[in-house]
Amino acid sequence: MRRELVLISVILLLLLTSLGSVQGQKPSKKPKENAAEDDVVRVDTTLVVLPVRVKDRHNNFIGGLTQDQFHIYEDGIEQEIKYFEPPGAPNDFSINASLKPLTIALLLDVSDSTQFKLEHIQSTALAFVDFLRPGDRVMIVAFDKLVRVLAEATLDRNVLREAIKKVRPGGGTSLYQALNQTIEKLNRLGGRKVIVMLTDGVDTSSKGITSDNTIRLAEQSYVSIYPIQYNTYGDFADNPSRETYGAGEFGKTAHISKNGEPASESYKRATLYLRLLADKTSGYFQYADNTKALARSFDRIAAQLRQQYTIGYYPKNQTADARARLIKVEVGVPEVRVETRKSYVYKPIDK
Repeated sequence: MRRELVLISVILLLLLTSLGSVQGQKPSKKPKENAAEDDVVRVDTTLVVLPVRVKDRHNNFIGGLTQDQFHIYEDGIEQEIKYFEPPGAPNDFSINASLKPLTIALLLDVSDSTQFKLEHIQSTALAFVDFLRPGDRVMIVAFDKLVRVLAEATLDRNVLREAIKKVRPGGGTSLYQALNQTIEKLNRLGGRKVIVMLTDGVDTSSKGITSDNTIRLAEQSYVSIYPIQYNTYGDFADNPSRETYGAGEFGKTAHISKNGEPASESYKRATLYLRLLADKTSGYFQYADNTKALARSFDRIAAQLRQQYTIGYYPKNQTADARARLIKVEVGVPEVRVETRKSYVYKPIDK
């Protein structure tokens, strides 16, 4: 009888241990959510996804590299590569279900400062969409004082073309608000995420969001930002509706932006801001002073996106903190230059 009681106790203990183990487990994925076209996959452990460009000393792209030639270091500690995609790889993410094809958010500044360039902006944006890989999803966001999502992330090029054609100019510029909302939308998607942003960079309408807020959010997102600063200062100065004051330096009339500062200072600050966004996120800043330069800028971005290796790893340090973690990627090939993010801020995805 005593032996039977002991045996029953052991069985009960094993059952309780097993039950506790099952209850303590967490699913590797959250339930899928509806998206414009594909299911959105979330993971509850942060996979750091890095776009990496490798060039030789003559600035030529180097292809054909393999995973074992790459080494990733976070704060000096080597990380284990969990995902590797070479440039031009087919959009097959069955290797890692947490990834989805490249998603590109195209942000178009349609404020009154761009009203004279709208036709050119639309034509070059259409050409850019057509130049992307068929499997790349694109989202269209237009902003003036308001932020409008004209097309959710989709593969349907006809939907994207119609969205771009419907863009109309308006007053004010909520650049920071548009960038903030777009990053938050992209954070709900897996895989590589890119923002191509066409703007003069001068914000006049955002409420409660600053340039520093957006830079911080970009560091916590794994989004690469490609700003194209379009020259609208000439239109600003020549527009008779703009305010002027006194005689500026060398007797020239100075112009005041909507936020009350000299327009020249607003544009200088905007350039620094856009350059910093690109630098922090391993993007690429370009300045387009005419329509031909704008078309070349879009072409360069599309070409760069096709010349990227994609590498993913789960950080060994899973402690959430607010400091920037340094990233270094090395390639086992002599005399090469590696371009990727220099740092990021770790933020686990909410369970």
